[in-house]
Amino acid sequence: MLSEEVLLAALVGGIGGLARASYGALKALSRSESINLSYFLVTIFLSLLIGSLLGAVFSSDIRVSALSGFVGTDILENITKSALPTKLTLSQK
Repeated sequence: MLSEEVLLAALVGGIGGLARASYGALKALSRSESINLSYFLVTIFLSLLIGSLLGAVFSSDIRVSALSGFVGTDILENITKSALPTKLTLSQK
């Protein structure tokens, strides 16, 4: 069974991921951008999951766990934005 220290680190990492997702939503709202609720909820779920995993891996210090959850979610979001096309144009022949 996992130790209490690793579980706490996973929880704190998840909170770090949740903080990153919330920051992104607040930034979008401050720019008067609309927020896609389903995208936001998926982001929250993935942030908690990734943050928890990274928090458990980097469980040596609770601050590192929180930071890894925050940064891990940020990296995932940037990879997703760069990998997915922003426009798709279909041409007729």
